[in-house]
Amino acid sequence: MDRFDAMRVFSRVVERRSFTAAAEDTGLPRSTVTDAVKQLEARLGVRLLQRTTRHVSPTLDGEAYYQRCLSILADIEDAEAAFAGAKPKGLLRVDVHGTLARHFVLPNLPSFLETYPDIELYMSEGDRLVDLVREGIDCVLRVGTPQDSDMVARRVAMLEEITLASPAYLEKYGTPDHPDRLEGHRMVGFHSSATGSLVPLEFLVDGAIRNVVLPATLSVNAAESFHAAARLGLGIIQVPRYHAERFVHSGELVHILKDFPLTKTPVSLLYPRNRQLSPRVRVFIDWLVTVFARQSG
Repeated sequence: MDRFDAMRVFSRVVERRSFTAAAEDTGLPRSTVTDAVKQLEARLGVRLLQRTTRHVSPTLDGEAYYQRCLSILADIEDAEAAFAGAKPKGLLRVDVHGTLARHFVLPNLPSFLETYPDIELYMSEGDRLVDLVREGIDCVLRVGTPQDSDMVARRVAMLEEITLASPAYLEKYGTPDHPDRLEGHRMVGFHSSATGSLVPLEFLVDGAIRNVVLPATLSVNAAESFHAAARLGLGIIQVPRYHAERFVHSGELVHILKDFPLTKTPVSLLYPRNRQLSPRVRVFIDWLVTVFARQSG
């Protein structure tokens, strides 16, 4: 194994905190990964990793060497990609909010993979907080205002949200015409993965944001169940317009309180602040920005 390949292997061990996970990511035997790190340590004359039976972490020297490796490897990829006809290649790991994946990413993905046939994309779905470095993820796509200051956040869209209820619900509880007249109404509760609490209904009233929490017979933490519960008449919900349009068109849900809109919700791509982006990550981010600009306005 040459020196640059050894750097790649070592960097993956640091990021995954595991020789086994690094071996799986790189497609190498675990013994090869272990030997590569040992040879690096012997050549440098320092211990790069602290090893226990359950955990691997970089030493101070290892962390410093890891940062240098990232910079060197990124420069190599940039240099190779600069030649005519060279395109980014390799494994790209992204974590995407599920509904965004199905509405924005997947329908446009064939054109991206046709343009970059040597990129192998692994896409996981979720809305939890992800340790990108520890889990080996290159970037994540999230809805809402980013809270993690250790991440670079690139905003790709602002989504319009609307208030909805089913015809059966409105027949039973009546159609409210003002947020002040929601007494006696119910909402489907949605648990925030960030706070662990129910997300309140939000309305813009006389230029000020007003939060309203209604009784919730049912609360969920998944978008599909959230929609299904509303269609079954279990309460009022607020969701991005793109995710609800087909239900409004079919008559399964009714757009209510139109004169009291919600603030738009940001969608952001997050990636580690201290990691120099590889060409394959950069082209994916640029492509995704274009996709959202085209489809969400």
